Amino acid sequence: MKRRERTRQLIELGGLVAKAGLIDLTDDDRAVIFGILVDAAASLRSEGRDKALLLWWRRGTRAFQALAPDREPA
Repeated sequence: MKRRERTRQLIELGGLVAKAGLIDLTDDDRAVIFGILVDAAASLRSEGRDKALLLWWRRGTRAFQALAPDREPA
């Protein structure tokens, strides 16, 4: 992955952290946010991976749909 693509990816992922409300909910405590992500990664390494992915995909899809009215037309 080229540097510019990687930078864009990191910015987009940071935006998802913000959209999820994690910055405000944790008072911008990066150790807590990192801990949340480490927990999620552990779930993805477990036998419950497929179930977790499906659950999180559904929640994420609903959350994106709920935000859609706030988005500007393309």
